[in-house]
Amino acid sequence: MVAKNQKQALAKVLVHEGGYVNHPKDPGGATNQGVIQRTYDAYRKGKKLPIRSVKQMTPVERDDIYDRQYWDAVKADQLPAGVDYVVFDGAVNSGPQQSIKWLQRALQPAYTGQVDGVMGLATLAALNATNNHDALVDRICDRRLAFLKALRTWRTFGRGWKARIDGVRSVGKAWANGSDAQTFGFVEGGQAKGTIEDARKAPGKGLSDAATGGGVGAGGIAGAVQGLQEQLTPFSAAGDWITNVVVILAVTGAVLTIGGLAYRWYAKRREAEINDALDLVTS
Repeated sequence: MVAKNQKQALAKVLVHEGGYVNHPKDPGGATNQGVIQRTYDAYRKGKKLPIRSVKQMTPVERDDIYDRQYWDAVKADQLPAGVDYVVFDGAVNSGPQQSIKWLQRALQPAYTGQVDGVMGLATLAALNATNNHDALVDRICDRRLAFLKALRTWRTFGRGWKARIDGVRSVGKAWANGSDAQTFGFVEGGQAKGTIEDARKAPGKGLSDAATGGGVGAGGIAGAVQGLQEQLTPFSAAGDWITNVVVILAVTGAVLTIGGLAYRWYAKRREAEINDALDLVTS
């Protein structure tokens, strides 16, 4: 990697991050130029300095935080041009561990290790074995977009996130093949933090189990009523209404059972999709 890429990458990130924001639905809370208040507090404490608003963060502090917390955390100096910026921007937006997971998923099948968000020797070896960095940037950005779509906050910040990823993808691919990158501007919402804590929950299976159980139960009752009809028919001309009850119970049981099984299939499939988007292991 060329050393100057760090400053160039940070300049691009800062365009996406904008200035001070404190959106009520942003899990990052109060944020200035991409640095959240909690991160700034930890930085100041580490320097044995008094806590203050992230609004007061200086450019020197900002650059130091980006260097230590994000650039070094993803070992960007060891990444190829273009890939370094893409992984760095993802780390700022969703955390270093998550951004490394996107890289690891994008490197498969060359990468055969655990998707653990650790930039270890296996990840770097797989990266060194991958020659088409242009295509790799595309896969990383695709993984990132799928992850953000699986968050509850997608409806609020999705437009901004999509614009941010489009810009990151374009610059990353340009740097990967040595061409000039296009410029882009700030899009509201793109600076919001996208973290796994805001992931959507998979549909519950309780409703399907209840429906299936109800269907089985209705079928059992229908059988019992039919048995009663067989006993009463020789002594009564009222067997028709019992027949109707049996039919209704049987049909209701079938509908509940089929509906319950169908919903369970949907819930299981949706759970697998969400787990895949969030880079979680499906049990």
